[in-house]
Amino acid sequence: MSDTSVIHVLNGPNLNLLGVREPEIYGRDTLADIERRCVTAAGDGAQIVFRQTNHEGVLVDWIQEAREKAQALILNPAAYGHTSVALHDALKTLTIPVLELHLSNPAAREAFRHHSYVSSAATGVIAGFGAAGYELAVQAALTQIRERA
Repeated sequence: MSDTSVIHVLNGPNLNLLGVREPEIYGRDTLADIERRCVTAAGDGAQIVFRQTNHEGVLVDWIQEAREKAQALILNPAAYGHTSVALHDALKTLTIPVLELHLSNPAAREAFRHHSYVSSAATGVIAGFGAAGYELAVQAALTQIRERA
């Protein structure tokens, strides 16, 4: 492992439309704004690898990549959190901290959003804090990395 920790921040479907898609729910920050927030939150404590895809299989590939290249994973699975056993199974292969992240609070929304396949494979969940949740997740990941060192 290198001296600098690596945190992978992976984002699922439709998050490329942040800032314009339902801003009353997801806020006005764009994904680029959120990436900047993550980098700032990490400071010199970690390198952030920030990605987004609309394709479930790509997320699985990136999760598998994190097994070898990251010291922590932050995942906003978006809708895939409620539907994807494949994401769950990929996450179960990790031995690094996994933080599940949601901009909104799924428990306060439609019933179909109340179940997450990701939660049972995650170290912890951050939900409902909008874009600030990413900063909280980076700080939590840094704490988890330090505690495991």
